Amino acid sequence: MGEFSDRVVLVTGSSSGIGEQIARRFAALGAAVVVNSSSSVADGERVADELGDRAAYVQADIADRDQARRLVDDTVARFGGLDVLVNNAGWTTRVDHRDLEALTDEIFLKTFEINVFGTWWLTKAAIPHLRASADGNIVTITSIAGLRPVGSSMAYAMSKAALNQMTLLLAKSYGPIRVNAVAPGLVETPWTRDWSDLHTGVARISPVGRVATPDDVAEATLALVRNRYVSGEIFVVDGAFTQVV
Repeated sequence: MGEFSDRVVLVTGSSSGIGEQIARRFAALGAAVVVNSSSSVADGERVADELGDRAAYVQADIADRDQARRLVDDTVARFGGLDVLVNNAGWTTRVDHRDLEALTDEIFLKTFEINVFGTWWLTKAAIPHLRASADGNIVTITSIAGLRPVGSSMAYAMSKAALNQMTLLLAKSYGPIRVNAVAPGLVETPWTRDWSDLHTGVARISPVGRVATPDDVAEATLALVRNRYVSGEIFVVDGAFTQVV
């Protein structure tokens, strides 16, 4: 019996990177875990298989409202309930903040459709089930770009600011469900693998001397779920980067 053996955890965008590590950490502590991705089906199935019998993979694009609802419904059907929702799925692409023409309507809309609307639709679908839990939790992975004028694009930073505010509003209005966010700085993931210039720059400036790892974010997520009196917090995980920029 593990620490979270009585919990059902849904982690969106968990076929790789931050989401995968969060799913692995919860599974290692006994939770039943649903792994999800919008398109990386083989990777998602591999992660779920490696996590064992108390894990399942569900393909769904949260930017589609019906698929978001189905993801929650499939989770509840498979494991009998939902205790922890980790909103990790997101999308970005690098666009220089000084180049408004490069920030096309297509990029702007896609960023918000996935990061904001998808997270909102999924959260709304999950709340009735989280209310039935003895300790319902929502943890949304946002970014320091939602707190400071930084980030891979203006659209990305704006979408993460929206998620941070969503976190505070939900925490205020939907207790006893606890709603928190983890706001990391730059994280070393497959998505950012080619951003070597940013990795070098952040590591040079950060007081800790490196960028974040997926496990840094997973550890913060676990801490928020473990502490039953924490809600409405934006947990910054950036090695003090925002203290010096």
